[in-house]
Amino acid sequence: MKHSVVLLLLLPALVCAGELLRLEDSADVMGTAFSVVLYSEDQEKLMAAAEAAFVEARRLDRMLSNYRPASELSEVNQHAGDRPVRVSAELFRLLEACLDYSRQSEGAFDLTVGPLMRVWGFFKGSGRLPSREEIAGVLASVGYRNVVLDPATQTVRFLRQGVELDPGGIGKGYAVDRMVDKLKENGITAALVSAGGSSIYGLGAPPQDPGWKVSIRHPRQWSQSVEEIYLKDESMSTSGDYEKFFEAGGRLYSHIMDPRTGYPAAGTLSVSVVAASTLSSEAWTKPFFVNGRQWAARNKPKGLRVYFCEDKKELACAWLQ
Repeated sequence: MKHSVVLLLLLPALVCAGELLRLEDSADVMGTAFSVVLYSEDQEKLMAAAEAAFVEARRLDRMLSNYRPASELSEVNQHAGDRPVRVSAELFRLLEACLDYSRQSEGAFDLTVGPLMRVWGFFKGSGRLPSREEIAGVLASVGYRNVVLDPATQTVRFLRQGVELDPGGIGKGYAVDRMVDKLKENGITAALVSAGGSSIYGLGAPPQDPGWKVSIRHPRQWSQSVEEIYLKDESMSTSGDYEKFFEAGGRLYSHIMDPRTGYPAAGTLSVSVVAASTLSSEAWTKPFFVNGRQWAARNKPKGLRVYFCEDKKELACAWLQ
């Protein structure tokens, strides 16, 4: 696996003694580019912390990937329709959190969306328009209520055949949080961790800034931004219809599914969520995107900041009040 590393000497404006160093590192994990920017006085600490963070990301890829037949999640998908599957405490806790997000979002966030992603061609592909019969054929296997967790035995089972968990709506956010934990364990107090630019966590602040400056991308003019904010010990995730889509019959179909209807959500162009954890910010972008601004205004959990871009004959972007 290739890494690109840059060490730049900066003025020690916020350092009492020694020299402040900046490290930039990146690697392809979970099918996307993960990157880190770190600050410290100690070069060895920077290198060790970055390596620990990427080792953790690769570990989680081996646990959560539905592209790896031997991953823990793939074992669940292969066997939980036949029998309860015992899983690690870590995966069990993550699945508990996912089901909680599903309940809070009235099913708009749903880890069982895997069969829909396949029939719409977004699994290992760029998309296709399925027939109504194809959608109806898999929709019965979609729904978080088909997943049963047993805390006593730490097992997962599915109530019907054909259920498939898809980590695409949560895996990157969880990995970013765990990478940040590894950086903290290695003594890093200022860092920016990004998964493909769509899920970002700002730890502390870089020298001479109130936080890490990040941009919210214009959903139609990708070289432009519609908003800029500073992250300090918080995350931001964005879901947009431009991330993966295809056009058919003059209409755009994005990969962001409404698991209850079996069709891609429409009307919203992008949603950005700022939260205390990247797991939370990434999970909530989907139901806000699917359910829309009015639902979000009524149901947004405390502590979240939400930025909507909608198609109202012309682009309308604003923070949710």
